Amino acid sequence: MSIARKPNPARRSEQSRQAIFKATRELISEVGYANVSIEAIAARAGAGKQTIYRWWRSKAAVVFDSFLALSEAGRQEEMMLPDTGDIEADLKLVMRATVTEFADPDFEAPIRALNAEIINDPDLAAQYREKLAGPVEEAKKARLCSAQRAGQIAADADLDLVLELLYAPLYQRWLHRSGPLTPEYADALVDLTLKAFRP
Repeated sequence: MSIARKPNPARRSEQSRQAIFKATRELISEVGYANVSIEAIAARAGAGKQTIYRWWRSKAAVVFDSFLALSEAGRQEEMMLPDTGDIEADLKLVMRATVTEFADPDFEAPIRALNAEIINDPDLAAQYREKLAGPVEEAKKARLCSAQRAGQIAADADLDLVLELLYAPLYQRWLHRSGPLTPEYADALVDLTLKAFRP
């Protein structure tokens, strides 16, 4: 005689969450952030609208978490920056991965939507800083500190400024679509930044 297994609510909830994330990203890519509604997400995901509102307070919050879910694997890799002992090689590896991610249409649509919302939503901006940008930035600074100790970056270098010089031009080029995001561009940013901050 077979024993009927009870459904696992936690597993069902996780499946629903992933379906909602997938639906959110698909809809943003298809119709744009402004035309996406909670109702449309619920219909696409096969979930109840109240289920979404129980987990998220707004459409922007759903978009934010769908982006985090999308980049989870990449963020875990980025949190463990390579340390081969050669800061130039390590930064070029990370920057090339970054331009590849920013050029990926599946990544670009939700992150553009998220950036637009962050401008007008201080709470969402704080979440972004706490859950994603802050921890990743600290990991990058830890790698730069290692390079300082090895004498590859000037001991008095402002590491926040080093990161800004590395990433701000890339972000601006992506934001304004003012030029291609290529491995060569990533390498050039590393070369110029290290030239400015060598001992």
